[in-house]
Amino acid sequence: MIGLSAGHGIKHFGQGALLLISPHIREAMALSEVAFGGIATSQSAASGVANVPAGILSDVYRRRVAWLLTISMLLVGTGYLIIGLSPWYWLVIMAVSIIGFGTSLWHAPAFGTLAANYPERRGVAMSAHLTGAQIGNTLSPIIIGMLLSGFTIGFLSLSWDGMHWRLVSALLFIPAALTALAVILRVKTAGQEADRNMTRTEYVESVKRLVTNVGVLGMVVLGAFRGAVHTAFQAFLVLYMTEELEYSPLVVGLHVALITMAGIASTPVMGIISDRIGRKPVIATAMSLMAVLIFFFLEFDTGAPMTVLIGFLGLFFFSVMPIITAAAMDQIDKGSEGSGTALMFAGGALIGSVSPIVAGFIYEANGFTGVVWFAGMIAAVGAVLAVVLPTKRKVDA
Repeated sequence: MIGLSAGHGIKHFGQGALLLISPHIREAMALSEVAFGGIATSQSAASGVANVPAGILSDVYRRRVAWLLTISMLLVGTGYLIIGLSPWYWLVIMAVSIIGFGTSLWHAPAFGTLAANYPERRGVAMSAHLTGAQIGNTLSPIIIGMLLSGFTIGFLSLSWDGMHWRLVSALLFIPAALTALAVILRVKTAGQEADRNMTRTEYVESVKRLVTNVGVLGMVVLGAFRGAVHTAFQAFLVLYMTEELEYSPLVVGLHVALITMAGIASTPVMGIISDRIGRKPVIATAMSLMAVLIFFFLEFDTGAPMTVLIGFLGLFFFSVMPIITAAAMDQIDKGSEGSGTALMFAGGALIGSVSPIVAGFIYEANGFTGVVWFAGMIAAVGAVLAVVLPTKRKVDA
C-alpha cells in the first residue's frame, strides 16, 4: 500500500504539472479557448482509451504488474519531454495523449492489486492510494509554479527569475524515469498475491459478468460525472486566474495546491467512514457539498473569499473518487479487480474528455461564470445519482 501510494504521488506530481504549463502553451502558440480545452480533452480521452488494455493486462498478467507500473511512469516522462521540445500544437496534443495513456496504465494494476490485497478495508486502501496522489497534486503546482515564476527573498538579497516552461516540461522526464526504476526494483512483488495468471477464457467470463452488473455500471456513470466536473472546472479555473485575475504562476500554483491539500486529511477519513457505515452516505454527502461549493464561485470569484472557497472544495473534489471506486469493487468478482478499475476510469475519462471542449465554448461566450454553472449542474446531477443508485457490500475474504 505504501509503495503503490508513493508511486501514485510521483505520477500525479508530473500529471498535475500540465495545469500550470498549459497557459504558457496557449500563449506561446496563440491558441483559442477551444484549442486550449483540447489539451485537457486529449489527455482525458487518451486516458480513457488506455484503461481498456490496462485492465486486460493487469488481470490476465497479474503477476507482471510491476512492469506495467514501470511503463506507465516512462510514458508520462516521455510525454513531458516531447512537450518541452515541440514547436507545434498537434505534437503537443500527441504528447499530452501519451501522458494520458501513461497515467491510466497505472490505475488498473495499482487499484486492482490493492482491492485484491485488502478486501475488507477497500475504502482505506483506495483512500490511501489517492492520498498519495493528492500529496503529489499539492506539491506539483507549488514547485512548478516556483520554477516558472522564480522567487525573491529580500532580506537575503536572493533573487531567481525562474525557468522557461519548455525546460520545466523536459526536466519532468527525470523524476518519472527515476520512479520507474524504483518501481521495478522495490515494488516488484506487486501482483504476487495471485497464485497464477488468469486464463483468457476465465477473463472473458469475468468481463461478461462485469459489464452486465448494474451496480458497477451505475458507479461508472457517477465516477464519470465527477470526472467531468474535475477536468472542466479545474482547467478553466487555472485559465481564469492566469488571464483574468492576472495571478503569477506561483500564486496560481498555490491555489491549485489548495484543491488537493485539504483532501490529504479528508480522504483517509472518508475511507474509514465508508468502510464502517457504507459507501452511499459518504458519496451522496460529498457530491452534494461539491455542487453547493461550486455554485458559491458565482459570488466569491476573487480575492481571499475565493481562496477559502477553493480550500473547502478541496475537501471533496478528489476525495470522493476512491469511495466511488470502492463501491464498485464491492460488487466485482475476485480476479477482475483490474478490469473493474479500468471500467471505472475509462468511463470517467471518456465522458470527462468531452467536458473541457464544451467548457471552452462556454468560457469563450460567457466567461468563468458560465463554466461555474456548467460544472455546478453536472455535480448536482451526480449528487442525485449518488442518492438513487444502489450500493452493495460484497467482500471476498
